[in-house]
Amino acid sequence: MASIFSRIVAGEIPCYKVYETDNCLAFLDVNPVVKGHVLCIPKKEVDYIFDLDDELFVELHRFSRTVAKALKKVCPCIKVGVAVVGIDVPHTHIHLMPLNKPGDLNFSHHIKMAPEEMASLAAEISAAIEC
Repeated sequence: MASIFSRIVAGEIPCYKVYETDNCLAFLDVNPVVKGHVLCIPKKEVDYIFDLDDELFVELHRFSRTVAKALKKVCPCIKVGVAVVGIDVPHTHIHLMPLNKPGDLNFSHHIKMAPEEMASLAAEISAAIEC
């Protein structure tokens, strides 16, 4: 069965898209830890990040760096944090989160954002992407 992320890639489930290339997709996490919480995924469904082939592994990280730079412009922060957990969804994904204090990278706390706010934020980050 396809992961929820593969279903997003296929267009079966909507997302707040931030950026897309032929092989990667970035979108807002619908259950964000902080405002600006973005997920970067390879479009190819691979459960464990270290099982990605070398080319896609590097491409995903470069892609994530591009998104992180835009994210930092839109969501003022000290740094953009990076986390790879890979437990909840069996599809490789990199979490990017604006950080202003150590507790901002705490997956046990989540915030609520209105759909309009999510759509606006995704559009702002997307507009800040520099390829």
